[in-house]
Amino acid sequence: MLYWLAELAPDIAVLNIFRYITFRTGGAVITALLFVFLFGPRVIRSLRVRQGKGQPIRKEGPERHLLQKQGTPTMGGLMILSGVTVSVLLWGNLTNPYVWVVLLLTLVYGAVGLYDDYLKVTRQSAEGFRGRIKIVIETIAALVATYVIASVGEEPFSTSLAIPFFKGLMIPLGLWAFMIFGTFIIVGAGNAVNLTDGLDGLAIVPVMIAAATFGFISYLVGNALFADYLQIHFVIGTGELAIVCGALVGAGLGFLWFNAPPALIFMGDTGSLALGGALGTIAVATKHELVLAIVGGLFVLEAVSVIVQVASFKMFGKRVFRMAPLHHHFEQKGWPESTVVIRFWIIAVVLALAGLATLKLR
Repeated sequence: MLYWLAELAPDIAVLNIFRYITFRTGGAVITALLFVFLFGPRVIRSLRVRQGKGQPIRKEGPERHLLQKQGTPTMGGLMILSGVTVSVLLWGNLTNPYVWVVLLLTLVYGAVGLYDDYLKVTRQSAEGFRGRIKIVIETIAALVATYVIASVGEEPFSTSLAIPFFKGLMIPLGLWAFMIFGTFIIVGAGNAVNLTDGLDGLAIVPVMIAAATFGFISYLVGNALFADYLQIHFVIGTGELAIVCGALVGAGLGFLWFNAPPALIFMGDTGSLALGGALGTIAVATKHELVLAIVGGLFVLEAVSVIVQVASFKMFGKRVFRMAPLHHHFEQKGWPESTVVIRFWIIAVVLALAGLATLKLR
């Protein structure tokens, strides 16, 4: 919305600043942060009254979770999504199709998570609505998003896969293969973040780290001069996604204020599915899908730990980990919750730096 003020720049020179992505990204961070920070207490009070007993806690988990986290409200993702939406609409270029694709996909995934959280709270059960239906809805939304992303660009570039560490190496996939691959990335990212969201502050900080990283990548990929200098592919229009990433960082910071141990609210599937879906869609749009696996490596590890645990138990009747996802394994080994969370944050920072290294190591 404020981007349109730049059209008045010929008459009012100072308004030219609204053309700069860096300025609007900073504005998006601050706006989302203040929105969540100011309205967060009201949301928490409202959810606490409406939910009563709060989010059901897994009984097979660490016993202290049942004692310390019982009664904590969920659906805190509503705070994050509200802050992101307001910030993006205020600071983003609303004529840019990438902005709308990411924002709408994020809201759809948030709605899926919201309904899942609603069922858990009303039924007082750790099970939401059927997993297959949930995956089908996520898949349909991701297919639509990848189709739009492919349609915005020009063939064969728009449906090709970029390989990190190699200058200009693109593997043409074709429309259908690209849509399937992109859908896998988006759905996988959404559910991987969802699995990571199990301890106070554990998921939101790595999400912010990944969002900040992809904000930087979006800016570089969307700038012809920087893309040429770094010898990475140039995707016109994706620079605007830096504003979306800035909004994710700002809303995440605001939410962390209330989610820091001991958490006053959980983001729930409402937030985790939406945030993961947003990161996945941004990665597909900027053609850094494989880099997301590095930057979001912590989420990958959490998801793989669940897959390995389930597969091992079904095939051999044995568990590889004391408990899955991975963060609960270390809790069962005696690590304090704060130790697990902070060490996982450190891992997220290291992986983000490794992901950024792919921009130059070619």
